[in-house]
Amino acid sequence: MTTHPTAFLLVPCTVISILACSAGAQATLPERPITDFVRRIHRDAKGDMWLGTNGDGVIRRREEETEFFTTTNGLGGDAIRGIEEDADGNLWFGTSGGLTRYDGTSFTNYSSEDGLVGDDVWSLTIDSAGIIWVGTLRFVSRFDGERFTPFELPKSSPIPERGVTSDSIVHCIMEDSKGRMWFGNNDGAYIYDGEKLVNISERDGLCGNVVNSIVEDDQGRFWFATHFSGVCRLDGDRFVAFGEDQGIEGSEVWSVYKDREGNIWFPVEGDGVFRYDGEKFTNFNADSGLTSAAIQCAFEDADGTIWLGGWTGLFRSEGDSFVRITENKPW
Repeated sequence: MTTHPTAFLLVPCTVISILACSAGAQATLPERPITDFVRRIHRDAKGDMWLGTNGDGVIRRREEETEFFTTTNGLGGDAIRGIEEDADGNLWFGTSGGLTRYDGTSFTNYSSEDGLVGDDVWSLTIDSAGIIWVGTLRFVSRFDGERFTPFELPKSSPIPERGVTSDSIVHCIMEDSKGRMWFGNNDGAYIYDGEKLVNISERDGLCGNVVNSIVEDDQGRFWFATHFSGVCRLDGDRFVAFGEDQGIEGSEVWSVYKDREGNIWFPVEGDGVFRYDGEKFTNFNADSGLTSAAIQCAFEDADGTIWLGGWTGLFRSEGDSFVRITENKPW
């Protein structure tokens, strides 16, 4: 385990663009995103906004200041696939270089040398007992703060069409209201009740086996975002698929998210973002200010603002529309 001090470098202008240091450059700065790709969004207990990027490390927005933290500052990897906050206020990042903890002062990195099953992290969650579950290209590790314990799933089928893949990749991990752990991989979903592991897949009615994200709604139903077969929901022992009848044209869905009011949000590649309020699906697209066709994540902050991240950066809600956050446009 290696510990690196965090670098807090203050510069007279935004760290996002060197051009802005030139006199008068801010007035002519192009509308460029703050980063090319936002994969994860989190607002911590102190009110700071954190963005996990696809290669620019993690971005922190504190009041009016935007800071980038990368491997040069001690972060484990520059691609961020998970952000979680524990009960003590520590932030945990799942990165392309392992698991990283930020205690507000410094970064501590954990890798395979410390017992993590793999250094390429793709999913991350903290359960109700405070155990950190880390999904990698090589199955899952559980971390109790002192040591890592491997948690193996049956091997799945690599899917090169999805991008980075393996026979052991775990795309998502979540805990349901009964304390069961759910894992999404290339062979559907696995449910672990503390004793046994149960698989559900297309043979059971799941709309697609490549599961990117799972969430439980306020009615105890489970929503699945799949990579090739859209979105479906498990109602008891029955699956319900959603598609063209609900105005959903695409099939590549990276995430599914529940807000505080119980609305379900999910992006569809090339078809904008959908919100389900329990009765109808509402589509947000270019007409709503959502200029990116490749949104990957959604997040609601303490103020009720919905944030969307993906290709071309970050968007925030303003009523029923969205505003793109750029280098020179306020948050």
